[in-house]
Amino acid sequence: MRLVVVSAGLSVPSSTRLLADRLAAAVGRQAPADVRVVELRELAVEIAHHLTNGFPGRNLAAALEAVTEADALIAVTPVFSASYSGLFKSFFDVLDRDALTGTPVLIAATGGSARHSLVLEHALRPLFAHLRAVVVPTGVYAASEDWGAEGLDGRIERAAGELAALTRALPAGRPAGDGSPAREGSPAGDGVPVVRPVGDGFRAVRTAGGGLAVVPFAQQLAALSPTGAAGAAGAADAPGVPGAGTTRARR
Repeated sequence: MRLVVVSAGLSVPSSTRLLADRLAAAVGRQAPADVRVVELRELAVEIAHHLTNGFPGRNLAAALEAVTEADALIAVTPVFSASYSGLFKSFFDVLDRDALTGTPVLIAATGGSARHSLVLEHALRPLFAHLRAVVVPTGVYAASEDWGAEGLDGRIERAAGELAALTRALPAGRPAGDGSPAREGSPAGDGVPVVRPVGDGFRAVRTAGGGLAVVPFAQQLAALSPTGAAGAAGAADAPGVPGAGTTRARR
């Protein structure tokens, strides 16, 4: 599997990175994995620029692509103000909103006190649920007193086993942007369109001839009304649609 580890640790050495490495090693003992680590500390400037100008730098673009193409993800953040760090949130803010749909994710966090352990449930799990990822049941929180103590190794192994099992169990391929299973192999003319996300406001729709056309989402909504159905259908059958290849809207 292609396993990507996102670590939002800021210090060197970092307990967040240490926990990320231990989780990745545990997953590797459960299933063969090609591991790539994304250190957000090294991408902080590019993330800030992307938030302001809408364009990722070279290193950030490579990291976003790796996360998008991952078969499984481990996401680890330090706790700041009883939640995930701003750098961690900013990275997932610039990630395409459909990039993690259906991706198995193991969530983990580090902090100075066990009192912050609920950050996994009240911050991290809702974040990845919003991104439509499949979060494993066991999250791993490591407080300062957990290092070298009993219990942490067991949580790491249990969470790693759940991630490996979930990755093996899920079918190949990602769900379509509407939440339904992708039907790229459906025969042309079966009456069921294939919808795949392209960017903000656009969708790739399977035409009657078996090809794909990029259609504005608003135009697809208009097709639901009796007056707009004819025009939208004609655009879907056209060989080229104005706006195809448009980049993501700035946020």
